[in-house]
Amino acid sequence: MKIKEDELKTIQEQQGLLNSIMLKIGGLETAKHAALHEIAAVNADVEATKKELESKYGSIDINVETGEYTEVDREQKLEPVK
Repeated sequence: MKIKEDELKTIQEQQGLLNSIMLKIGGLETAKHAALHEIAAVNADVEATKKELESKYGSIDINVETGEYTEVDREQKLEPVK
């Protein structure tokens, strides 16, 4: 026994659509994974730049729009845990 031809066609179309969507999700997950690696690399660069600037200027807060900075007292910046 078999289901009707139009019923089979409907099921096949639905399955094809599901497979297509899952393939898209896989591509998106791959792109997400690559983007997360890029973020990690940029974060490493940021940390290296922070260390470089701290060795040159000491502990400072920088206005990224103007380049102006203010010195930061490390003792004040670290708040005790309650």
